[in-house]
Amino acid sequence: MAVQYDVEGLVVVVAGGTSGLGLSAARQLVRQGAKVAVFGRSSETLKKALDELGPSAIGLAADATQPESAAQVIEAAVQTFGRLDALYHVAGGSGRSKGDGPLHEMTDEGWRHTVDLNLTSVVYSNRAAVRQFLKQGGGGTILNMGSVLGWSPSPQYFASHAYAATKAAIIGFSKATASYYAGDNIRVNVIAPALVETPMSQRAMGNEAIMTFVAAKQPLDGGRVGVPGDVDGAALFLLSRQAGFITGQVLAVDGGWTVSEGRGTA
Repeated sequence: MAVQYDVEGLVVVVAGGTSGLGLSAARQLVRQGAKVAVFGRSSETLKKALDELGPSAIGLAADATQPESAAQVIEAAVQTFGRLDALYHVAGGSGRSKGDGPLHEMTDEGWRHTVDLNLTSVVYSNRAAVRQFLKQGGGGTILNMGSVLGWSPSPQYFASHAYAATKAAIIGFSKATASYYAGDNIRVNVIAPALVETPMSQRAMGNEAIMTFVAAKQPLDGGRVGVPGDVDGAALFLLSRQAGFITGQVLAVDGGWTVSEGRGTA
């Protein structure tokens, strides 16, 4: 049985909540009594997610990189459920297909795409959430998705320098906003996974040399790739009332990545 966190009755918007880590967390939130509003770009994926999540969930097909998207979803959540208690921003991904990579190979398009996807989207959703929290009073909670690559690089296998820059920036941005809004009882934290099984991780998971590296770099539980459920517990805790005295923190859910050398590489 899943650990119970004190999220019952909370209204949580999940950016990127229609698939992967976001949908996994939305499932757990609903199972433990929260109300959720999810959004992602695909109408088809949204429909499947809402069918699964049931009557405790609403959603919109919306692109997190657009400035109005998060605000529209938050407004829908407030209209439906009466208020906003938390935002969990999961939306983001790799920019490799657009030209992210080592700095000397990175394209202008790769930089702009990756920054918009992973950082600008966070700024937009956090801004919309903070505006709603201030409007309604009583504080609120923000949890942003980072990555261990934001401060613990892997030069041989994960050299996506725009991606790393965005994830490092999310930490600085989150700490700055946590500091500024603490007096308003608005908490802002970051969760930072290592390699987790998601659609984004398929490139790595299909590469034998990378999997040999990961087995040493993430040595916990037999040296495996993480699964969404590994992240859910940490995410639900930081979103819950039990974490009400925690802000400005970065929690790595990494199987030991940030404390391991990763020897045994090809």
